[in-house]
Amino acid sequence: MAELADRADLPTPILIRRATEADRPVLERLWLLFRHDMSAVTPTLPNPDGSFRSERLEAALSESGWQAWLLTFGERPGGFAIIRGLDQPVRVLNSFFVVAGARGHGVGFDFARALLGEHPGRWDIAYQDENPAAVRLWPAVAASLDASYTVERRAVPGVPDASPDVWVSLTV
Repeated sequence: MAELADRADLPTPILIRRATEADRPVLERLWLLFRHDMSAVTPTLPNPDGSFRSERLEAALSESGWQAWLLTFGERPGGFAIIRGLDQPVRVLNSFFVVAGARGHGVGFDFARALLGEHPGRWDIAYQDENPAAVRLWPAVAASLDASYTVERRAVPGVPDASPDVWVSLTV
């Protein structure tokens, strides 16, 4: 567990911690918000029941090498992150989300830095050019941790018509 710097107008303490199975209901709700936000960047409609694909969330709660993290403001959930590859040479920040009401306060930047610092080593982080918040966030986080970080555009596997993902690679 790590405590982040207090921010005006947000409940405190601001904490990040590893999520557990007990956090599943909160993570599932946050996942819907995240996927809704991402549907504006990567045009995706919900499933007939209103849900979105959630195999990454399931893996983070059940598979070796995956891990979910939860961001909280006092007792209130504020975001999450999913990491894969913890058992590999390169860790991948698979999903990252901060609720809209907490954006613009530097919380995402602090959350990302704290999260990456929990698992020193090589990291890959993907985002899309169509996501302006990610375009601002990830190079700034990378530069703050590794002056020799790199940026590369890679085709999305299995989706030939999609814009390439932007991958930031760094070492913490």
